[in-house]
Amino acid sequence: MALSMFYPSVTGMEAQSHAMSTVSTNIANVNTVGYKKQETLFQTLLGSQPVVKGGGNSGLSSSRADVSGVTAYDRTYVTSMGTIQSTGQTFDVAINNTGNAFFLVKDSGGYSYYTRAGNFETRSVDGTTYLIAPNGYTVQGFKANADGTFSATPEDIIIDPQEIMPSKATAQMDIVANVSANEPSNVYSLTVYGPNNDGRNMSMIFSKVEGRANTWSVDFVMEDGGTVTGGPIEVMFDENGSVVSPKSLDIGVQWTEEAGGGANSVSIDISKMTQYDGSNQLVNVSQDGYPSGRFVSCYFDENGVLKGKYTNEKTVNYAQLALVGFEAPNNLYNVSNTMFQANADCGESYFLNGNGMITPEALESSTANVEEDFSKMIVVQRAYSVNASAFTTTDEMLQLLVDLKT
Repeated sequence: MALSMFYPSVTGMEAQSHAMSTVSTNIANVNTVGYKKQETLFQTLLGSQPVVKGGGNSGLSSSRADVSGVTAYDRTYVTSMGTIQSTGQTFDVAINNTGNAFFLVKDSGGYSYYTRAGNFETRSVDGTTYLIAPNGYTVQGFKANADGTFSATPEDIIIDPQEIMPSKATAQMDIVANVSANEPSNVYSLTVYGPNNDGRNMSMIFSKVEGRANTWSVDFVMEDGGTVTGGPIEVMFDENGSVVSPKSLDIGVQWTEEAGGGANSVSIDISKMTQYDGSNQLVNVSQDGYPSGRFVSCYFDENGVLKGKYTNEKTVNYAQLALVGFEAPNNLYNVSNTMFQANADCGESYFLNGNGMITPEALESSTANVEEDFSKMIVVQRAYSVNASAFTTTDEMLQLLVDLKT
């Protein structure tokens, strides 16, 4: 019985010592990317025997048990969000708007972990460049398909840019321009791309048809590198200056060997062209063809898509970051390196589409609050001292009892 007198103060010192460790850990990680603060909570330890009132054979007893100490347990604020801070680093990413979304990474054994720390980097292994977390775990994502979609199953994100993006031959062109009604001819300079060249100038010539109102003969001349077929084509406008027919002009281009050879068909939409007095202004030309380009850099967009940028201002998708949510995210196990591990208490996991959820070139800061933890540290230190005083007093009481018996 004498030793049990020390138990409350001993458990109190142990619990407060653990609480101090938690506070210290928070303070130590105040600058750790993606760190989620922890808090130590306390609960009583109850004795197994009821407290008997009245003594003797009265048979009276209370409905409570002896309180014989205290124990501590930790709670991690998994879904709390830290401040997002810009870094300017290419592969840094932060998740915004929700605390229930995590990056998926895997270790060398294929085990899955989850983190909010997006300070990623690259590492080459046997000639293959992977996107990795600082601890070497590979970042998971959905690989981009050729049709612009993404695969359904996450895998290691591999960065393997094509150094040269080939040109794309023009197949569709849309023109917004005015044909000057008071001029006998109107010439428009257009750029047409072939399958193996970076574009050549082509003249589209509107020539007024004599004796037929609002009617033009349209022909095409490639200035160099190819021959245009399909013209001339008659185009009619109405009295309001709008195109009557045809709405589009279909031509073919045969390229010379100097222009890379090959051929392509081009459909030119002229439905937005007008016929008014005044200048033959070329307002806008858009098309699906483009020149070749050299690889410049990689970057993430706001949807978590890793892209490659080229000198022709075109981009190529490599992969989209895999973001995972849980039914009960606060039950994730806290493991080292600001990682979390799933367990049965987390409920089902699911993938998020990630649209608009990523802030590129930024990181989520720690949720630890130094001022708050310093205040807790003072309270914990005092609580520990009081428990230590209780232990000392108990020891003095027992010593006095021993002295009396002797």
